[in-house]
Amino acid sequence: MTTDAEIQTALPALASGNVAVITGGASGIGLAAARRLASLGMKIVLADIGGARLDEAGRAVAAISGDDAVLAVPTDVSKADDVDRLAQKAFGAFGDVALLMNNAGVGNNPGKPWENRDAWKRLLDINFWGVVHGVEAFAPRMLATGRPGLIVNTGSKQGITTPPGNLAYNVSKSALKTFTEGLAHALRNEPGAHLSAHLLIPGFTYTGLTEGATQKPAGAWTGEQVIDFMLASLMRGDFYILCPDNEATRPMDEKRMAWAIGDIIENRPALSRWHPDHKDAFAAFMKR
Repeated sequence: MTTDAEIQTALPALASGNVAVITGGASGIGLAAARRLASLGMKIVLADIGGARLDEAGRAVAAISGDDAVLAVPTDVSKADDVDRLAQKAFGAFGDVALLMNNAGVGNNPGKPWENRDAWKRLLDINFWGVVHGVEAFAPRMLATGRPGLIVNTGSKQGITTPPGNLAYNVSKSALKTFTEGLAHALRNEPGAHLSAHLLIPGFTYTGLTEGATQKPAGAWTGEQVIDFMLASLMRGDFYILCPDNEATRPMDEKRMAWAIGDIIENRPALSRWHPDHKDAFAAFMKR
């Protein structure tokens, strides 16, 4: 069992007294992160759509860290001005930010590629542009401190294997994967930078986005399990934080990803895993 002291020795950005900003912090993975980081002694800035849920989350985190170490800021991450205001409040209240977790996201399915343009734009504005706004608002000031820092963006396996079902969500998470890869490259080439970027890729996790579930399905991880896995991965210096769950092991995920990139290499039809002419070949591949 990894101790808090071991985590903070390996990750000085998470030292007691440092500041963590978490978007989408009122529930699910974001709230689990806030509670765990508060237990490390960090000051927590929770950002989410304002309302009772954010207020309740603030109280839950304050029960761990104390009222003076928590700030709940109503924020619509799709609006750059809101995220700029979040940064001003975070730095103004607590000083330098050491961890930015761009976690806010929605899964509302707007439908087919030719349907519901406004709903498509809304989803992309939150899931992709919300992260860009976070990086724009926080990264320059985090770099300027010259201190160790972390940016963790919450992606999805659906942004890698892009299964049918919610194309808009897949598009947003595919874009986020590419953006975060480029962000990591830019940061490691920034002179004197001690700030790194990482892509959190949850597996099946019981959160506010879990459709049709009023209690945790047996196959799902909890948000707390995801955060424990994230911390262990960060300690190793991982960029891709690829989480398993109670249904999908890492070997299964690796095969699914390998098949997806194989569509290009082998010139198979798009999404051949679900194509009637390739389903049997995919099933055989997974059994190897």
